Amino acid sequence: MTESMQPVAAFLQDIIRIPSLSGKEEEVVRRIAREMDATGAFDEVRFDQLGSVIGRIGHGPLTVMLDAHIDTVDIGDRSQWAWDPYGAEIVDGQITGRGAVDEKPAMACMLYGAAAFSKKCREHLTVYVVGSVLEEDCDGYPLRHLIEEEGIRPDMVVLGEPTDLNVYRGQRGRMELTISVCGRAAHGAHCDRGENAVYKMAPIISEIEALHARLKDDVLLGKGSVTVSRIESTSPSLCSVADGCTIYLDRRLTRGETKESAMAELEALPSVQRARARVAVRTYDGVAWTGRAVHQEAYYPAWVLEDEHPLVRAGMEAAAAVNPRPPRLGVWTFSTNGVATMGRFGIPTIGYAPGREELAHSVHEAVAVADVACAVGFYTKLLENLAEQASRTDVREKAGRGMEDGR
Repeated sequence: MTESMQPVAAFLQDIIRIPSLSGKEEEVVRRIAREMDATGAFDEVRFDQLGSVIGRIGHGPLTVMLDAHIDTVDIGDRSQWAWDPYGAEIVDGQITGRGAVDEKPAMACMLYGAAAFSKKCREHLTVYVVGSVLEEDCDGYPLRHLIEEEGIRPDMVVLGEPTDLNVYRGQRGRMELTISVCGRAAHGAHCDRGENAVYKMAPIISEIEALHARLKDDVLLGKGSVTVSRIESTSPSLCSVADGCTIYLDRRLTRGETKESAMAELEALPSVQRARARVAVRTYDGVAWTGRAVHQEAYYPAWVLEDEHPLVRAGMEAAAAVNPRPPRLGVWTFSTNGVATMGRFGIPTIGYAPGREELAHSVHEAVAVADVACAVGFYTKLLENLAEQASRTDVREKAGRGMEDGR
């Protein structure tokens, strides 16, 4: 590890060692704020009403947001980990632990990458480095809040979800839905007098399985999908006919699919119509560590940024300048905060970060120290490139062009 990387690695180890489940991120965001202050590079460091930490550098006309969510999922069965999930040990050149991929390395790299940029061309860019909360529970909501409630609307966004040092420009969307049917209770000894809601649900489940096979495919984002994730029933007792049944669906949306089209497909199923079933989109309800209540419909639109967009080109140029291997252009298989920035608001968004996507949420989370060093260089180089462009062209105007709306 080079001497210049030691502060970055030490800071990353510190924030991995702080558990930060969604809604319980206070300790880690306060640690991040202290690190921002310690660099001396940030003009302002504050928390928003949800508790995300926000550092600002510069005062230029082009606003760029670097976002890394710093909440994590839980560790699961601790005995399955080969190392302490909150130990942040360095093993074979990799920093290990929960959040070591998803996505605390991006937070450390964005902070130090922006700090290195801060003395150059400050008059051309306004840079926000955001450590966002609650993403694991409700992807997109923290940035939606910043835009709608806090008045921070960037011209461009860079996300820190793991890309293995590649540049990503889109993702499938998703929805959480329920389908509910009503039955009629009766004593189990006289079950023929009732109408069993579980039996009414059975053909609906079969038709959903068949629907999955014929959903739309996309050459870039892949196929839409639907699966039953949970089933619940109600009855007066365990000796009674079920009078209600609800299934929960995970629906992944590819390009061209919308909330309306996905619901219409389910409502058109013959078994749904026969059962007079109710199809509904779930609502996320939560509480931030600040005590602020959070409510949002569980719909997260698909999005794609055109491969010739200036932000994509700038990202690929920066990655090519710092990467040990040529970067590729790709998309995520999972959902990100981009469902808000690009999916809802049409703000050009890309992603770049160290770490392999398939290790996220697993007991094998680890990131190479060498890749962390590359990522620091990427964020500095990208901001410098954007500042240079902003100094000679109207990048703000160009930033809004060439977008594909994946909703």
